[in-house]
Amino acid sequence: MLQSFLQNILNALQWGSFYSLIALGYCLVYGVLLLINFAHGDIFMVGAYIAFYCCMFLLGKFGVFAGLPGWMVLAVAVPLTMVLTAVVGVTLERIAYRPLRRKGVNRLYVVITALMCGLILENGNLALLGASRKSFPTLVPVKVFEVFGVTVTNIKLMVIGVAILSFLLLHFIVTRTKIGMAMRAISYDRFAVPLMGIPADTVIVFTFVLGSGFAGLAGLFFAMTYPVIDPYMGALIGWKAFIAAVVGGIGSIAGAFAGGFLLGFVEIMVVAFFPSTYRDLIAFSILLLILSIRPTGLFGVARRTKI
Repeated sequence: MLQSFLQNILNALQWGSFYSLIALGYCLVYGVLLLINFAHGDIFMVGAYIAFYCCMFLLGKFGVFAGLPGWMVLAVAVPLTMVLTAVVGVTLERIAYRPLRRKGVNRLYVVITALMCGLILENGNLALLGASRKSFPTLVPVKVFEVFGVTVTNIKLMVIGVAILSFLLLHFIVTRTKIGMAMRAISYDRFAVPLMGIPADTVIVFTFVLGSGFAGLAGLFFAMTYPVIDPYMGALIGWKAFIAAVVGGIGSIAGAFAGGFLLGFVEIMVVAFFPSTYRDLIAFSILLLILSIRPTGLFGVARRTKI
């Protein structure tokens, strides 16, 4: 019984790591701009595809060169995927969000624009690359460890470690650096910040770089763990990560991170004790109950401004 529980805890930590990494992006953009970037789930999908093509290129599958060892491909693919996915996120900010922000349109139209951006990414991928699924290459051989009857793979440990390190890095950037201080200043008063000589657009671009980079990182490790990618993979997991960020307290980095793990824990435990078809029903019922008790989320604070 105890072994089964510990095994489920490990599975929940791995599954929650993906939610947490994506939820951090939602949290960052909302915290700075009060914008729900509904295209973020599809940026995660784009990140997985970018990782796929980067890895295939580095492995020499396109016949450009002999290729690199798997571990070296992973070491190069991580920063490359994060940078290229960040470029996609910044492009959306420059083309879609910034013009609306400068015109001072109602926030509702920006949210609708974000939804359209997500659909454009999804259908653009579908049109360019087709609907067929792609098998992600194996970069690192899977090694299984057993401790007191609990099994864990090197991939699972890697995913959990990456999520924790990403959170610590983001927390350091936001709380200990000048750019992080500027991000927090914009979250308090976006219109007063330029009067203090802080380039607001630069800070907003940096926010999208961070959020999209973490989404790309999640896409890479998700594809390594579940090695099949398709154009629709970002829709459901993106919505779930958004819900995780809301339950944790959107706008709070710690809340978004904890919300992702909470959702992963609830889903895994439901599957462990009930038929898998009950997973979303029971999981979201529990999350709804949490929100009914704490509408601002576990770590959130009430804001006067509506979405």
